[in-house]
Formats: sequence, C-alpha cells, structure tokens
Amino acid sequence: MLDIRSPRTKILFVLIIINQLVACTLVPGQHMRSFSTQSSVKMPITEDNESILKRLNIQTINAQLIIDLENEFKKRGLDPNNVANHYFDYRIGSRTVKGIPDKKSYSQYRVGARDVLNITVWGHPELTIPAGEFRSAETAGNIVGEDGTFFYPFVGIVQAAGRTVEEIREELTRKLSRYIEKVQLDVRVAGYRSQRVYVVGEVAQPGVLLVKDIPLTVLEAINNSGGVNSAADLRNITLTRDDKSYSINLLSLYERGDITQNVLLQHGDILNIPDNQLNKVFVLGETAMGRGFGVRPRSVVMNKARMTLTEALAEGGGMDQEVADAARVFVFRTGLGKSEVFHLDAKSPDALILAERFQLQPRDVVYVDRVEGIRWNQIIAQITPTVQLLNIFDGSLNVQPFRTIPP
Repeated sequence: MLDIRSPRTKILFVLIIINQLVACTLVPGQHMRSFSTQSSVKMPITEDNESILKRLNIQTINAQLIIDLENEFKKRGLDPNNVANHYFDYRIGSRTVKGIPDKKSYSQYRVGARDVLNITVWGHPELTIPAGEFRSAETAGNIVGEDGTFFYPFVGIVQAAGRTVEEIREELTRKLSRYIEKVQLDVRVAGYRSQRVYVVGEVAQPGVLLVKDIPLTVLEAINNSGGVNSAADLRNITLTRDDKSYSINLLSLYERGDITQNVLLQHGDILNIPDNQLNKVFVLGETAMGRGFGVRPRSVVMNKARMTLTEALAEGGGMDQEVADAARVFVFRTGLGKSEVFHLDAKSPDALILAERFQLQPRDVVYVDRVEGIRWNQIIAQITPTVQLLNIFDGSLNVQPFRTIPP
C-alpha cells in the first residue's frame, strides 16, 4: 500500500507534477514546438476547388525560396499583381475594378446649370455690362438656370447647358445680327459652378474641387487638396464613378512614370485616398523593443507597403540576446486567403542577408521564439513555490535540486 506521507511518495508526487507541467506546456508565454515541420493548428485551404482543413508546412527561408517568391509575387516592383495592391480590397470587402476607367479624350468644357457666362458685345456697352461697369464679371454675368437656359436681350431664351462657349457665341451672333450690323461678340465662363469632384481621405485639405476649362486629373486634384498625408496608402486610391469603383496606383505614377494612372476626372467623381493602417506587420516574441518598459509586441506600418524581414526585426528592436532563440524566427502569413508559415535560422548573423531579401506582406506576423533553456527555467520557477509549500507542512521533504543554497 502506498504511504502518501513518506518522503519518497512526496518526491514521486513532485516529479509527476513536473512531468504534467512539461507535457501540458503550462509555461508562461508562447513558443513553437521544437523540430516541428508543420503548424500545430489546422487552417482552411483550397485544393481541387474544395475547401479543406490542413496543417501548414513550415517552409525554410533559404536562397531558393527567396528566388521563387520574388519571381512569383514581384514584391520589389510596382506590378499590378503585387499583393499589396489587392490586400486593401480583400480586407475591407470592397469590389473595386483593378485598373483605370475607359480613357476618354479631353473635350472642351461644356456649360452647365449655375455656371455664370460673361458676354461681351463690342460697341454696345448696354448689352455688355447692363448692371453697371464697377461690378465683377461673375456678379454681373448671365447665370445659367437649373433648366440649362439664360435670357439675353434681343435674343430671348438661350439653351446653354451641354454646349461649348463657341456654340453659344455662334447662336448669339446669328440672332443679334438681325438688329446689329457686323456683330463682334465674345462669350466666356466667368464662374464655374456646375461640375465638381469630391476628394476625401488622407489629404491635407479634403473637400470639393470645381471642374473648369483646364482638365482636372487625379494628380492635380490631390495637389489642389494640399497633397497627401504621411499616412496615405498611395497604392490603393479609390475612384468612384457612377456605379463602379476603380483602384488607382499613384505610387506607380510617381516611381514608374505610369501616366495611365493619372486619370482625367469628371463631374461627380469621388476620389478617396485611404490610410495605410492595413499595411502593417506585427513583431512578437523575444525582441529587445520595450525591454524595461513592458511593451514588447509591436505593430509596424510598412512604408509604401514595402518591408523586409530584417527591417521588421530592426523596427522591433532586434532579437533579445539574452532570451531569444535566433535559430527560431517565424513568419506567419494569412494575406489574401492563402496561409503560410516560414522559418528562418538566424543563429549565424549572415542569415540576415536572406532576411533582407525576404519581402513581407501586409498583416504578416513575425515571431521570435524563446530559447529552450529559458523555458525550462520557467518550469523550475513554477515548481519551486509548490515544493516550498510542501516543506512548510512537512520539513522532512528536502528535494536537493530545489533547495535554496545559502549565500
């Protein structure tokens, strides 16, 4: 019969506790299983057009993997298939058309309702400035009504909406020639009020821009709004026109000179410059960031949706040289519905050359694992109070590995 009061039984009891703690991984913090080649959790993946649950293979970051990834994703370029150009839509569930709307050639400005016309008839000031010579052209001009027409002496009602100033001039000249010999007449728009574009999001001065006789493009609209803020996501500018939304890559215009992205705007367009808060990576685990401040995990915003693994580790303060296992650096990826796990053995510092070529994607998680010996010390730290508690009730239990060594 087992005597539960004997020292041997108590020692056995302590060893069972240690075994259970190790088996159940009741250790503070997170860690990856040693020598694991697959993830410990199953993820939904698509195979043969069917969604299944499967553990992910842990891919080793080596030279061949770098070559394969660069060829597949073109991460250093501005290619439209770059994953950073799609992640915005994937995360917010939008349905933007990748690319620009059908290109339309620039045409002359066409007058609309609420525009103000300035009509000059040479030699006839009573027709030119009927309201007084000291009033501005916009104040004294002819306002186009909501029905698209305006009234002019000796001519009557003139249809203006949808017509160019040349077409309006031709009609006025023809009708006034009945009363005036050799009519010399000019028509121009003194106040542009009928057509407008809306600029919202990460610009210095969001608001309404009026469309005038000079073509208004995406780049001009942004510049007229004070330029973009530092938090703007230049890869995923959204242009909403009619019932469709288009994705414009302004970074491609800036860095590649892709002028097709500089779309000509038209009345009713909404230009949205989103922020880059979706373009983040998360640095977790045993990094030096926050040592002594209690803030180790960190999210890092990717500059122009570009960041390498080396940059992410540096932004996180680097690996903690006291507790981090440099041989166990992991990258967890779930972007665009495709989950992957990568492993970097950075025990030798020159492995960071590979890390510098490994391009991260938005929402990647970089995790630096803890060295095995540190976790064992954590187990000992958890067991020690239990042993000390048992010694309080029965001083006969003196387990040597846990005994406090006097100074």
